[in-house]
Amino acid sequence: MHRLTRLKLTAGRKKVLSLVIKAVIVFLTFWFIYLKISENANLKNFAVLVSSFSSTKIWFAGFVIVGLMLLNWLLEALKWRRLVRHIERITLWRSVESVFCGLSLAIFTPNRLGEYGGRVFFLSPKRRIIGVVAMAVGNIGQLVLTNVFGALAACLFVFRYVPMDPVFSYALLILSIAFSGFFVLFYFNIRWLNGLLLSIRFTRKYKKFYKVLGRYRKSELLKILLYCLARYAVFSSQYFLLFSWLIPGLNSTDIIMMICLLFFVQSTLPSLDLFDVGVRSLTASYFFGFITDQEVAVIACTASIWLVNIIFPAILGTYFVFKLNFFGNSRRT
Repeated sequence: MHRLTRLKLTAGRKKVLSLVIKAVIVFLTFWFIYLKISENANLKNFAVLVSSFSSTKIWFAGFVIVGLMLLNWLLEALKWRRLVRHIERITLWRSVESVFCGLSLAIFTPNRLGEYGGRVFFLSPKRRIIGVVAMAVGNIGQLVLTNVFGALAACLFVFRYVPMDPVFSYALLILSIAFSGFFVLFYFNIRWLNGLLLSIRFTRKYKKFYKVLGRYRKSELLKILLYCLARYAVFSSQYFLLFSWLIPGLNSTDIIMMICLLFFVQSTLPSLDLFDVGVRSLTASYFFGFITDQEVAVIACTASIWLVNIIFPAILGTYFVFKLNFFGNSRRT
């Protein structure tokens, strides 16, 4: 009887603690968002820029950009479900919940680390650490494409805007191809990492967590990479459409090149999602400065896409935060 009472008390405390943690997460999300938006002059500049357009055109552009954002995260949810299919079967809707919840936690954590927690807490407790490894595989796939397209864009940028001896130009091209090839080779042989970790005595005892790496065959990795490619195309299209709309007359090839460079540079810099808009704006301002003098428009475009792709999903994700399960089994709390 006493034991049953203690168990009920423990369960009650866990439930209260879980609610407190969720409330703190939601509070931090909205507080950080409020701080950043309230001081973001670039969003006001964007509003001024589009004020000269007809309301029909503004609504249509907004509908397309937001629609692409939703498509982007739907693709990520499909990718996440495929990544964890070797670990735990989840529905598409549960995958969507975990993705948006992860975005809420990512907003105030360095290098989006909270996104891992937001997702894996939708898995059974014993499978959560393995889920982190699976998510890392998907992130590596996205990084591969960012680096490949970024390296090629960097070569094109140097050829067009940086005076250089032809010998060095070709050397840079070869280096970029080798750089891209390394990432592609590593990704499609992710199982090598499993073998490497098994060969180290210290990490061998954790093999139950990373042995999932050995289950990803090349055909499976290719499917995951296709999801990554689709996502890359979607969020690149957001930038392309908005820059083409607000700064007419820009060469399409130049816009694509600068977008790839923007993603490439961003991927190499440690950042906090919420303050990432500053990094994005500075990077975009520098590179687009080679093809246009409309600096205000460039920064305003970057800030508005940051708002749509990061802030809106983070706000939506706060609803799913209350479905997080910190202590129990795989059922939702």
